[in-house]
Amino acid sequence: MNNYEYPNQFKALWEHAVAEYGKGNREPGTYFNPEQFEYMANNGLKVMDLYDFAEDFVSGGEPDFETFLLIHAARRDYFLAEQKGVASDVEIDMDTLPQKSEAVDGIVWLPRILPKAKAKLKGELSADIMYSCGGDRRFFKQNNVNAADFLRVVWANMDDDAKTVEWVKQQAES
Repeated sequence: MNNYEYPNQFKALWEHAVAEYGKGNREPGTYFNPEQFEYMANNGLKVMDLYDFAEDFVSGGEPDFETFLLIHAARRDYFLAEQKGVASDVEIDMDTLPQKSEAVDGIVWLPRILPKAKAKLKGELSADIMYSCGGDRRFFKQNNVNAADFLRVVWANMDDDAKTVEWVKQQAES
């Protein structure tokens, strides 16, 4: 694994996924060759991480590459530091997430995005769940929160959601 070059390698994967999606390829499993799949696995990336971000970028112009890189750098850091490069064999199911309308301290979506962020860090999102989907992006914009910063705050407070809630409230007020 070339740690020095990983941002450039992530960018090459991103550009490839964007090009494939742009050409009309809707079969994410066909996007990459075995070496690319191995590189992704060694860095805590899943095919759907690239596919979902490419789909939303091509379809709506966001999230951009820089956002993709920051989010997945946080995931990569967690994967290497906390998981010691070993992928989780757990996946959360969409039906286990709180409802989209649920709120904590008046902040809608926060109960839903907290477990999504934890699962993103751990690489436990199922293929039908995207971290930084349109609903997440709306939450981030409404509360003045950067998606990657949110992941890092969740990581720092993994067992204390109240601290993350307080941080979100501070961001929304700034």
